Amino acid sequence: MRVFVAMSGGVDSAAAALLLQQAGCDVTGVTLRLHHYKDRPGLCGSADDIETARSVAAAMGIPHMVLDLCELFQRQVMDRFVWAYTHGRTPNPCIDCNREIKFGALLDWALTQGADAIATGHYARLRQDDSGRWQLLRGVDRRKDQTYFLYQLTQRQLAHLFLPVGDYEKPALRALAAAHGLSNAQKADSQDICFVPDGDYVSFLRQYGGVEPSPGDFVDEAGRVLGRHQGLECYTIGQRKGLGVSADAPLYVLGKDLDRGTILLGGNDRLYTRELTAERVNWLSIPEPAGPLSVTAKTRYSQRESAATVEPLPGGRIRMVFQEPQRAITPGQAVVFYDGELVLGGGTICP
Repeated sequence: MRVFVAMSGGVDSAAAALLLQQAGCDVTGVTLRLHHYKDRPGLCGSADDIETARSVAAAMGIPHMVLDLCELFQRQVMDRFVWAYTHGRTPNPCIDCNREIKFGALLDWALTQGADAIATGHYARLRQDDSGRWQLLRGVDRRKDQTYFLYQLTQRQLAHLFLPVGDYEKPALRALAAAHGLSNAQKADSQDICFVPDGDYVSFLRQYGGVEPSPGDFVDEAGRVLGRHQGLECYTIGQRKGLGVSADAPLYVLGKDLDRGTILLGGNDRLYTRELTAERVNWLSIPEPAGPLSVTAKTRYSQRESAATVEPLPGGRIRMVFQEPQRAITPGQAVVFYDGELVLGGGTICP
């Protein structure tokens, strides 16, 4: 079995390569070049990451290759990120990157190079049901579980995929890498959006997307002006800090009005709702059901799931009703739904 492992320079993907090598696979490491920036070493796919991955592959005695996907990454991930913010949404670019880049373009290329499959260091697991359908399950390490970012994958992608680290907890993988003398065994995890390593996404929108946010009014639910904001793109649902508005009680961003250019502020209690609609829905581990289905679901990666009912709608959409109100459901983010360990699917939350 010839497997191309997406080696990011981090310990998880290095451990994935080690585990496959120990299982007897013919392993090749591949690092994706996603940016041409020379002066921003924190970027995923940077020259630093490529060099680290190359040295780790050499220490393992496996071949290493670099695949340049800069233009596709800009088009499918960075441009979509800009579009979402300018349309009042708060996007999750990792989801687009996984489907289109890491498990899309990389897989297509790897198969043309003679690979049988690809592998990554994501904390998730795979299995086939009795019908032969591939299913995605949570990683054993619940604190690191990354299935929230993988719900958009396709059956074809899952059929050519290995997720070796999904059966392990993080400390065991660091110990494995250290035991093999890998230089990245204790490398810190990446936390930020890979092309916005400093977290200043507004500067990114200006510099890359040519977006110049337009100031407008903060308003309350009665329509009264509470102050001025710096631009719709500078705020997200649930935000409290940085508003610059004085009030007797804390205020939070409740919503945005793109037509009027206003941002609605209110109390924390007004952030809670039980219902949402989502689009671009992907039923991953099961076929789309004929009617409502009881699930657990979450609307942010860091959340715990809550009990809900999901109902398929025409046009690849769903309606979801939670048993308990959820805080700050945000357009552009993903809602992902589960049945125990099984990832049923997910979609993009609509405005």
